[in-house]
Amino acid sequence: MRRWSWRGPARMVALALLAVGLAGCGGTNAASAKGTVSVAYAGALVNLMERRLGPAFSQATGYGYEGRGAGAVALANEIRSKLIAPDVFISASATAYKPLQGAANGDIVSWYITFAGDSMVIGYNPKSQYAARFAAAASGAEPWYQVLETPGLRLGRTDPKLDPKGVNTLYTLQLAEAYYHLPGLAAKIIGPDENPAQIFPEEELVARLTAGQLDAGFFYLNEVKDAGIPYITLPKQINLSDPSLASAYAAATYTSASGTVQHGAPILFSVTIPATVKNEAGAVAFTRYLLGEQGQALLTSSGFLALPITFTGDAAKVPAGLAQYARG
Repeated sequence: MRRWSWRGPARMVALALLAVGLAGCGGTNAASAKGTVSVAYAGALVNLMERRLGPAFSQATGYGYEGRGAGAVALANEIRSKLIAPDVFISASATAYKPLQGAANGDIVSWYITFAGDSMVIGYNPKSQYAARFAAAASGAEPWYQVLETPGLRLGRTDPKLDPKGVNTLYTLQLAEAYYHLPGLAAKIIGPDENPAQIFPEEELVARLTAGQLDAGFFYLNEVKDAGIPYITLPKQINLSDPSLASAYAAATYTSASGTVQHGAPILFSVTIPATVKNEAGAVAFTRYLLGEQGQALLTSSGFLALPITFTGDAAKVPAGLAQYARG
């Protein structure tokens, strides 16, 4: 019998995922006299939140910071089920707020502020056996979709039931079918929408790729830039980055388990302070930092697309410290 060894790729994967787990439930200056601000955020932001924005916020304001990263829909379900009660909630799609909106859901979320855009890309492991082909695709020398169709290639993505990026992956592939005039392309690359061989938790996907467990994956631009992962840029007609193409993106659809039909849309990150807030002053301070000059600079340097800050929802429910954003 061959004995399993704590070496090589297995050890790298375990250590990388351990680091992600520690970051996802960690904190900065948790003993601050001003109290700690708990932030639930889309898992694509793990590196940014835990290594840069969270610590920078604490240093600038004196508040403690505690973050939890996961798929935004999964986080919304945890909030609704009272498993978590964050002071701030950041999502990669306004769709994730729906389980928390309206009187039937306790009006947990009644407004949100959109603060940045992003783009779908294909990140790849530079040590993959297919690295040369990925590099060729990145330079335009080989179609990216032909590389992803390679038998045996280990492709990762997130669960469309739990994470907006998982749905955005499906939209990107649907739009690619039309853009390249290749019907059936999505099925060749990913199989069924919920293919368990490809689906991983959002907060783990980067770690699995960098540890060598995956050859490639569908990511947001900010993720690959933060992690230093080489990537393939996709045309704006399919990468969901351009708000001016919103009507074209809407041609892509996803039907949820409940039968609700969702339509493709530009990737827009937004922030809200749920009714679960315990440290409202800290939540306001964090949101102001995120939307302010320092926060926006961190976002831009991490690969986010700068967009005008916009408000959606009930302005009467917005804390006084954020009233300037509710006025438009």
